[in-house]
Amino acid sequence: QVQLVESGGALVDTGGSLRLSCVVVSTRAFSDYGLVWFRQAPGKEREFVAGIGVMSSSTNYRRSVKGRFIISRDNTKNTVYLQMNNLKPEDTGVYYCNAFYGVGLGTTPADYDSWGQGTQVTVSS
Repeated sequence: QVQLVESGGALVDTGGSLRLSCVVVSTRAFSDYGLVWFRQAPGKEREFVAGIGVMSSSTNYRRSVKGRFIISRDNTKNTVYLQMNNLKPEDTGVYYCNAFYGVGLGTTPADYDSWGQGTQVTVSS
């Protein structure tokens, strides 16, 4: 069982920046997990935003955030971050993190059994 606690969401203007944090609590070693961020806008499905592998050099992003968002991890703090720059109104939503144990990295919501409460990001136009 993995417990996830997201924080850092806020209301920001277009072009602003935010850094989201997520603490992962598990009986497994944090360093054994790939880590991901998803988001869900009102009335839409949850979608993959960014992921980072066990090796921090392995990252991937959805096309619309590439070049603006940076995912990183701190294995000493059991924490994954999402630095979001040049935010746009279409980035608005509840952001969720999750931890993936296994080969590769799960990029669909069905790859995960449970979720944290998420953190709300609202970008005003």
